[in-house]
Amino acid sequence: MNRLRDKFALITGGTSGIGLETARQFMAEGATVAVTGRDETALECARQALGKAALAIRCDAGAIDEQHALAQALARQWPRLDVLYINAGDVTHLPLQAWDEARWDRLMATNLKGPFFLIQAMSSLLADPASVILCGSASAHIGLAQSSAYAASKAGLLSLARTLSAELLARGIRVNGLSPGPTETPALAKLAPTPEQQQALRAQVRALVPIGRMGTPWELAKAAVFLASDESRFVVGTELLVDGGVASL
Repeated sequence: MNRLRDKFALITGGTSGIGLETARQFMAEGATVAVTGRDETALECARQALGKAALAIRCDAGAIDEQHALAQALARQWPRLDVLYINAGDVTHLPLQAWDEARWDRLMATNLKGPFFLIQAMSSLLADPASVILCGSASAHIGLAQSSAYAASKAGLLSLARTLSAELLARGIRVNGLSPGPTETPALAKLAPTPEQQQALRAQVRALVPIGRMGTPWELAKAAVFLASDESRFVVGTELLVDGGVASL
């Protein structure tokens, strides 16, 4: 399997769930991979899971100065960047009245502001051709209660897939959105802290999905492989929904 042979790929938020599985699939397809995360314990687990061939770098996706530091660190080790998958995200869901400015700013910094400035920081390292993949969400298309700030941030990110493609296409850089629907990942624990609450949440979520189940990290990772590979070289400025029909049916 050599769909990503000789490609250098960075995956933000790559220490668990979709990001970690995507790192595995990228490596299986021949890519040299780096992942980022904020938590040192999670980074160490990712290092053990992926092996010495992968880089695991501490980076807060919402801190602008750390995006520039990340770009500099990769430039010292890699000749170029062929694939940038911006997967790190804050999945906070709250009722309208529970939001305050600090929580709003943290979510937007991680989900929208940080990604924008990471692309800016990486622009000189991005190859020609290169693929930038932005993790959107089916939530950007539906009116799910308590998803207001999260969905707004993802809608903004998906807009960047179009506008930045128009700006960067002359340099051979394609930008596309990859939008998961409800997916079985450790992030569920952040939305429902107890096993009983998680079970109830899964039942509620499955009822929203036309296909009748939640997605898996493997399914999202395979879609990311397609967008990262030369097979998608005619796919530009658009969104690939991998959501079990949530946003379409």
